[in-house]
Amino acid sequence: MTVPAVSFEFFPPRDLAGSFRLWDTVQVLAPLDPRFVSVTYGAGGTTRELTRDAVATLHKSSGLKVAAHLTCVNASREETLGIAGEFAKAGVNDIVALRGDPPKGADGFTAHEAGFRDSCELISALADSGDFTIRVGAYPDKHPEAADEAADVEWLKRKIDAGADEALTQFFFEAETFLRFRDRCAKAGITAPITPGILPIENWKGTRNFARRCGTPIPAWVEEAFATAERDNRQDLLATTLCTEMCDTLIGEGVDALHFYTLNKPELTRDVCFALGVTPKGTLENVA
Repeated sequence: MTVPAVSFEFFPPRDLAGSFRLWDTVQVLAPLDPRFVSVTYGAGGTTRELTRDAVATLHKSSGLKVAAHLTCVNASREETLGIAGEFAKAGVNDIVALRGDPPKGADGFTAHEAGFRDSCELISALADSGDFTIRVGAYPDKHPEAADEAADVEWLKRKIDAGADEALTQFFFEAETFLRFRDRCAKAGITAPITPGILPIENWKGTRNFARRCGTPIPAWVEEAFATAERDNRQDLLATTLCTEMCDTLIGEGVDALHFYTLNKPELTRDVCFALGVTPKGTLENVA
């Protein structure tokens, strides 16, 4: 079996306990030699400073390539590019460029009066600087704001044409969802790498609620499988098996890289990686 390259997404800590949890997560997953790790923004840009601090700390102390999330929400162009410039000066040259989710309670995204109107404008400005490898989001299932699946592909092509180097997809529950999306993108002339986003299901109730908020369809068989597993207290076994099987199918269809949404809970992600043949390459260096 082909062993895939892997990358991991973390979210920034909000308190001391969260800081320890993030560092523990990094220590568990860093030996798997990820090609990069990313640190998210909260909805409405609420964790902007936390993200910046977490990115700087991981870059200095972990030895990993760190990608910083950057959004258009609640900031002017000058402020947004200023943050990007700070990343570049610190040696962080990978950015995940996103429009960003609106603040909680808002009806939808509203651009800052002096800000970027959408992700394509942000991507273009970052590409013009020449400082960054730029990754963007993609949606195998229809984005809640998209008119149809074709609109999602068209929007992704606009992002790639604006200067993006790679797309990372939203999570999904069935391999076929990604494979159909990949085919639609190829038909549209998109040649940049599209890496599937993988969400190991640590908590089914939380994942189900998250999927509904994101507009990600939940297959009936997945609902039924977790209902049965909960009765038998085998949720972790089911989650590991389903995730591994889906990733194995993707690899069999030519996927050579996987991006894991860890939720700062590394154990299930680690177990799936082990099952796929992704083994530790060494130990985390420069630990204080």
